[in-house]
Amino acid sequence: MTVSAGSRLPEAALLRIGPDGPEPVSLAERLRGRRVVLFGVPGAFTGVCTTAHVPSFIRTKDALAEKGVAEIICVSVNDPFVMQAWGEATGAAAAGLTMLADAEGRFTRAIGMVFDAPVAGLVGRSRRYAMLVEDGAVKIFHPEASPGVCEHSAGESLLAAI
Repeated sequence: MTVSAGSRLPEAALLRIGPDGPEPVSLAERLRGRRVVLFGVPGAFTGVCTTAHVPSFIRTKDALAEKGVAEIICVSVNDPFVMQAWGEATGAAAAGLTMLADAEGRFTRAIGMVFDAPVAGLVGRSRRYAMLVEDGAVKIFHPEASPGVCEHSAGESLLAAI
């Protein structure tokens, strides 16, 4: 499956750090009955992801909430320890963004967004995208053509499309 507007997202168990260490997060439960922004990045602590993509959703969080968005979730093919540290380092956690790990890349593969850039050390990673999801169904989908660009998938672009 390659995700597109109108697709239903597959069930996925993503990971976060809880009080007792890594814990699964059911994506279906997070999406059920809610309007959520989900955005994917090639990697935590990488250039464009850190300097452009995450900050764009920090900047637009309040405006997205005014349009009924209950949660903004960032997904990356990384481990939950890295996602927690990255959320703290970027201010995403303090801003209220949810940072979830797709540690094995299962969700990323299931939605057809996997890519490889071995020369940069990125194998089995996620293409850059943003989507608006309502009750598990993709309403707006903004993938980038290149992982080094954050224009169509930026918070401001998704906000303008809602």
